[in-house]
Formats: sequence, structure tokens, C-alpha cells
Amino acid sequence: MNNKSPKDLNPINFLQTFVTQSAKVAGQLGCPSCKSHLSYIEHLGLAASNCFETIYREHHELDGKIDLDEYSDLIVSIKNQIGGNFSRASSEPGVVRVVNTRCPFGDAVKEAPELCRMTSSVFGGIAARNFGYAKVALKKRLATNDGICEVCIYTDRDSASQYDGDEYESDSKGAVIAKSVAVGAAVRVEEGLHKFWCHTQNNPTSKNRPKSFVVAESAAMRRIYKAIELIATSDASVQISGETGVGKEWVARATHALSNRWQQPFVTVNCGAIPESLIESTLFGHEKGAFTGAYNVHHGYFERADKGTLFLDEIDALPVSAQAKLLRILQEGEFERVGGLQTLKSDVRTICASNRNISTMIASGEFRQDLFYRLSVVPIHIPPLRERLEDLSALVTQFLRTLAEKNQCKPKVLSESAWMTAMSYSWPGNVRELENILERAFLFAHGQVIEQLDVDDNSTQQSAIPKENSNLDLRAVKKKATMELEQKIIHAGLNRFSGNVSQVARSMGITPRAVHQKLKAHGIDPSSYRKKTETQPTG
Repeated sequence: MNNKSPKDLNPINFLQTFVTQSAKVAGQLGCPSCKSHLSYIEHLGLAASNCFETIYREHHELDGKIDLDEYSDLIVSIKNQIGGNFSRASSEPGVVRVVNTRCPFGDAVKEAPELCRMTSSVFGGIAARNFGYAKVALKKRLATNDGICEVCIYTDRDSASQYDGDEYESDSKGAVIAKSVAVGAAVRVEEGLHKFWCHTQNNPTSKNRPKSFVVAESAAMRRIYKAIELIATSDASVQISGETGVGKEWVARATHALSNRWQQPFVTVNCGAIPESLIESTLFGHEKGAFTGAYNVHHGYFERADKGTLFLDEIDALPVSAQAKLLRILQEGEFERVGGLQTLKSDVRTICASNRNISTMIASGEFRQDLFYRLSVVPIHIPPLRERLEDLSALVTQFLRTLAEKNQCKPKVLSESAWMTAMSYSWPGNVRELENILERAFLFAHGQVIEQLDVDDNSTQQSAIPKENSNLDLRAVKKKATMELEQKIIHAGLNRFSGNVSQVARSMGITPRAVHQKLKAHGIDPSSYRKKTETQPTG
């Protein structure tokens, strides 16, 4: 919890801070015995929605069902009374659209973007009680740096089917049942993976069960899970793109697990790790005596993956000379081993992955266009972790729970400082880096609170260099990163101390004069923070 002096506290910002911190802690600890897929925040919002509606009805003397206009007034009033700046916006018939420029939780919502689930469940619970059904879509969010909140509430089930969102409906007794989007495709993907892993447990050649990181908080991951469900049962080739560590192999395994081939082999080959002279032999095999050292018949990856799925990782590393041979087997399903005369057939579903932009490689002649079209029937792009902070929060929660189970110890949580580090770091290594850093911090933490995360500041600075400007002066990039960090610290201090420069200086360990110099350099007016705290509650 942020350290505020007693005079800075008031009932509203105390409760805002308390809810923000409790959301983060409850999310990290979780409830292992809870069978519901709803989060702590969703449960809290759903329960509170009934109380909020009752109070509003009593104050406005409303009885019975309300119409959409009355519903809009109700939800806007609730949010604005606790510090929001919500208003209704134009929308198509049967839809309520509201926008917001100030979160009731202040900037703290960026530390816990899952708090937006409370808005969803409050709006959805009230709508379901009055209209029987509602789907709430969080289209834009201050919590994820969209600059504005935009929420659409659909009350017609048929017209809502084309939109992503959390569903709410009332049963015959008037109780609201919530169907979080996390339950849908993501849960079915997890069930498919579990079935696949159980099947391969008895296979002595299979690897240990991979770590699961099924999360469905961001819109991007929801779309990916839906895509996996839709394409899994077909034999269409899939091309997965994304930075190192985002989970491309995991998506490939999930696609295989939900396919009709799930009882057949899933074979992974790292194209970038095969010497060019051995690529053909590795993929297609070779006959005894085909070349010096070929003492036995070697079965290539395409033979080993027959009837199953072949995952070609780092396909962008495959030399052009090998691409033509790969194209043939993909087109005709036939190949010959090196040194062999017999034509063999292979019934394989191919999934490939790349870190580089294949379209750029085609333009430069590094990758065959016809092969790309054959491989990329269904393209799936996984955004980096820094672009989907909701998933970062969910992944931290999941990894901490898994680590507690793995080490057979009590759950541990991140301190406020560690959480801020996680939310502000760029994670150039994505999910893989997050998992490794959390495990290291978990093992070295003496108590149940992880005080800090050992992230690589140099990686943060280097990741800020645009790819198209690779010759940019590194010193300029470092200076820019330092200035941005200093600016964030000053903004945080001014928010915390209501624009009091002397208190900001003490917290930073420098003189007030130095703070004034920095304010001038960054063009920051401390008086605006004083006005801000006088007119609206802070988070």
C-alpha cells in the first residue's frame, strides 16, 4: 500500500487504495478450492451490484423493471459518485454505451487492471436482473493506456453474439449467473491440453507435462483461444508469429491437443538448430550407406510425426535450398529419404512458428513465397507481453500459485514495489522471462512477501530501440529512458503528496530546489496536482 501521511487520507481514497491492494493480493493468493472460474474481483462486483441498485432505487423511488435510459442513468450515477467521470455516448438501438475519462481508482488501476472486471460485473449484474440477459464489452480502458474507458452493454443475446465480452443472465428465481469469457474457449483449451498430457504420461518418449499458462484476460488472447478452437479440428497449416518467449510452442500444442490427431505424436523440430548440411536428412531421414557415417536407417521428423502434428519452430531460419524440398512434401504428402529410391507418404499436419517478419524475408528473397502461402493458411500472431498488461497480471498470479505447489510451501505475493516493477518493465523475454524471474525471486524471498524482482534494466533500454532505427545512438536511448523514468517518479510523488514539492523532495532524497529544476525541465506544473486533489478523490 502506498505510504500516505494521515492528513492525506480520507474515507474515499483509503477504500480505493484498500480495494486496489486487496485485488492484487487476493489475485495472487487465489482460492485453490474454489471451482468457479470467476475471479475475486468479479465475485465482489457481482455481489455489490445488487446493493448499489437497491440504494439507487430507494433514492429515486424506482419500482419494477427499468428501461435502458433509466439503467444508463443508474450505472453512470454509481460510478461518478465514487470518483469516475462517466457519461452515456451514442450507440445503436438496444445497446448502452458509456465512456469515461477518469477512473474511480485513479492511476492505481494501471497497477491492477483486473479491477475493470468489477465494472463489468456491476454493469452486467444490474442489466441481467432487469433485462434477463447482458453482455458487457470493455472496448477501451484507462487501465491499459487507451486514454479513455469505453464500455458497451448489449441486452439482446442474438445481436450480442458477434461481440467479445462477459455474459450475465438471470435464472427463474432472479439470481444472476455470470459467464466470464475466461470460461469459454480458454477453459476448453485447458481441458484439451489436460486430456492430451494425461494421454502422453504413459509414453516413455514424451516430455514432462509442460507448464500451463491459460489466461484469457486480454482481448488478444481471447481471440487466439477462439482461433485455436475453430482451426483445431481441421488439417489446415498454421503459422504462428511473435517475439521470443510469447508462447508459440504452447499455442501449437494447444492446437494439436484439441484436434482429431490428439492421440497421435506431436513432434517439435527447431529449424534454427539444424546444420544446413543435415537439414534434408533430419527432416526426411536417410538410408543406410547414403553418406559417410550413415550406418543405419534414420527416420526423419516427417516419418516420426506421421498421423500427428509436426511443429516447425524458427521456420524463418530454414535456408532457401531446403525450402523447395519442404514445399514438395507439403503439396503432395510424399518424400524420399536421402539415398533412398522408395517414395514414402506422410500424413502430417504442419504448424510453424517464426520470430522474424516472413513478408519482409519474401521481399528480400530469403523465403519462398509459395512455401509461405502453403504454411500460412491460418496465421496467428501473439502480441508481446508488454502490450497486454491484463495477461501479465494473470500470469504473475498463476506462476506464483504454481511455484507454491511445486515447492510445497505457503503462497507468496509481490510487494507493492515488486508489483510496480513487474507492471513497468518491458519484458523483452516475454512469458519465459517472467516465469524465470518470478521463480528466482520466489526461491530467494525469505518471507511470504517478495520484496523485489531482479529485472535487467539494460534489456529495458535496448528494447526501446526501434528495429527500423537500429543505428540510433545508444546513449540517446539511455538518456531518453532515464528522463522517462525520472518523469514517472516525479508524477508519482506529486500525486502522492498532492503537489507538495518539499515532501516530494524528501521522498526522493534531494533538495526542493533540485525538484523545481526537474519540474521546469519536464514542463510539469505542481499546482495542477493540488487542484486535482481538491476536485476529485485520488486512488
